[in-house]
Amino acid sequence: MCAAGCLNPRSHDDERIRKGPDFPIQMNNRIAGIGMTSQRTRMRMIERLRDQGVKDEIVLNAMAEIPRHIFVDEALASRAYDDVALPIGFGQTISNPFTVARMVELARGGRILNKVLEIGTGCGYQAAVLSRVAREVYSLERLAGLLSKARVRLRDLGIRNIKLKHGDGHAGLKDKGPFDAIVMAAAATHLPEMLAEQLCDGGRLVLPLGTREQRLVLVERNGDGFTQSVLDPVKFVPLIAGMST
Repeated sequence: MCAAGCLNPRSHDDERIRKGPDFPIQMNNRIAGIGMTSQRTRMRMIERLRDQGVKDEIVLNAMAEIPRHIFVDEALASRAYDDVALPIGFGQTISNPFTVARMVELARGGRILNKVLEIGTGCGYQAAVLSRVAREVYSLERLAGLLSKARVRLRDLGIRNIKLKHGDGHAGLKDKGPFDAIVMAAAATHLPEMLAEQLCDGGRLVLPLGTREQRLVLVERNGDGFTQSVLDPVKFVPLIAGMST
């Protein structure tokens, strides 16, 4: 373990992560789903993600375990496992499954994750997926109404390693860092240096960058320096400063 508290990628904790967290997802009939929200439908989504190029089995297992349909309105539940973004209210959307899988795979980078920060809780789905591949997840959301709904959903699933906070994503959570990974669910116009500085050595920041045309960007910290890789075209809501009740 590094002095800053980051996990060694060769840690024996790898086996624990491969098996998933120590607590199972709580299931009832609504969470388990039926028909277009069933486990069988969820597994078809996983096969599609494999076909799209997602290779990290730990990420795929996490996606298979988390029921996406409970994170959208009941009227949209039958479309939850389609590869589409869906509205979640407050002018926000839940990203399509491939984008979530891709960002989590990039954030993990084949490593064991100790602490992860998510910027933009939204409905809570990506935080739930991250909770299955990391020891601790901190998630910031500027919209109090969204955060309240996400808290209820995550509690219903029995997920205990996510800490939600109402706050401005621009500032991050310096007092809780450094983080092994930071995942942003809103598009910045430029690299947010304040967030990058909250990465531990070897940490990864995954974010959409741009305005009208956006690209997924991977930022990796190496000591005091950073490398940046520009990847897939994406479409996210913009990162907005401040908080709203």
